[in-house]
Amino acid sequence: MIRSARERDRLLRHSACGVGLLTDAGVLGMVLIPGTLQTAAVPFAVALLLGMMAAHVELARSGRLSRVIAVAVGGVVLVWGLALGLESGADFAGFVLVNTANAVTASIAVVVTTSSRRLALVLPVLIPSVIPSVLVSTGTTIPAVLFQSLLPWGTLCGFALWISTAVPRAVRRIDSIGNAHRVERLASETEAQRRQGARLLHDTVLATLTLLAHSGRGVSVDALRQQAAQDAQLLRQLRLGGTPTPSASGSYQLTSVTTAPAANTLESVRHRFGRMGLDVIWHGSGQVALTGAALDSFVLALAECLENVRRHSGVASADVTITEDETTVRAMVTDAGAGFDIATVPDSKLGFKESVIARLGDVGGRTRLFSAPGSGTTVVLEVPK
Repeated sequence: MIRSARERDRLLRHSACGVGLLTDAGVLGMVLIPGTLQTAAVPFAVALLLGMMAAHVELARSGRLSRVIAVAVGGVVLVWGLALGLESGADFAGFVLVNTANAVTASIAVVVTTSSRRLALVLPVLIPSVIPSVLVSTGTTIPAVLFQSLLPWGTLCGFALWISTAVPRAVRRIDSIGNAHRVERLASETEAQRRQGARLLHDTVLATLTLLAHSGRGVSVDALRQQAAQDAQLLRQLRLGGTPTPSASGSYQLTSVTTAPAANTLESVRHRFGRMGLDVIWHGSGQVALTGAALDSFVLALAECLENVRRHSGVASADVTITEDETTVRAMVTDAGAGFDIATVPDSKLGFKESVIARLGDVGGRTRLFSAPGSGTTVVLEVPK
């Protein structure tokens, strides 16, 4: 409510200033027309109008009651001064001038509707501001004169009341949209953390448990012991509230891969799978022009592809070809193993989808998979620079 009241008051002050300056300029233009005011009264009127312009500007800067009273008193003095200084014979022009000056005074109606204390100023200012219009009118009925004199007051009061209700409603709507956005963002972050945790466990603990379930076949005791120690460290970090980031698949630390050269990161992947019994044959560049999350995702997806070769292909070697152009880094992982029919892979198999496809998708990359029974498997990983 405090915010909406502040925005409402600021808008009302600037609106009162705009109405005041507009009517000030209109009255000034009519004052300078020869034959409307007595010559001696023109300098007084011009000086008073310039003062009213300054008072309206100050009202826009601060809505203190003293500035509202200054505009009200100045407006009443202006209306009476113009009424008394009219040139004889300027009946219609004089009425228009005085009634426009009445609108100058009515500009305070925009800012007095915000509190009952200010609203009490309306009648003490309205009555002496309207009387001169009645006195200088000729050939017009009193009800018509009163209608024309009260019209600016009623219009500006109605405008102020509309603003007073519309602004809080708009602020509440904006706040509700902001709250909805925050809730959606938190939900997205929670889902991203959940998926990251699932990938983390799939690539480490579950992989180690799978090795144990198969009695560690094809893997040395030292490599299995090192893998289990790394997984135990990961679980301790998670239990203590840490947020591990990978330096390579199967080795999670609280530092990012970006702290080490990309060539060292790729080399660590090759050595790790060498210890696990998979001979990785590298082709092409040993370095990639990636940093940050893109490098993390690229290395982890590549390592997961090699883990799939080790576990499912039935062969002991895989070829990895690293290439890049001006916009993209690519890795092609190929094995001559058993292969499989892609269409027969059940949806419940989320390892490849989450640890490779979704992981690269998070950084704008994409994955292409080619395989057939008896013809091996090829996976192409692409990550934008």
